[in-house]
Amino acid sequence: GLFITLEGGDGSGKSTQMGALTEWLQSRGRTVLQAREPGGTDLGRELREIVLHRRGHIAPRAETLLYAADRAHHIATLVRPALERGEVVIQDRYLDSSVAYQGAGRVLDPDEVRD
Repeated sequence: GLFITLEGGDGSGKSTQMGALTEWLQSRGRTVLQAREPGGTDLGRELREIVLHRRGHIAPRAETLLYAADRAHHIATLVRPALERGEVVIQDRYLDSSVAYQGAGRVLDPDEVRD
């Protein structure tokens, strides 16, 4: 299989590009799984809901770990099985977004994540 991720801010055209690339690959006989992160699984949607709509403060480290839990589940239950079947997985956001949003956006110290 092949794992392709599209990164960029909201409204930057990731979904448009995913659609065009999916069409192109499918026209060449490839099976394509479109995925998104966060929120690409039932668990991911629940975790995303917690982060986005929870009343009160979530510590930056806790937010990062919730997104990491979503990613671990997402890869184990969707991405890896598709890749093992030889499919192309095109995903809206992956690790670079976590670095940007939780690292720079939340000014999370790398030592804080490791502790």
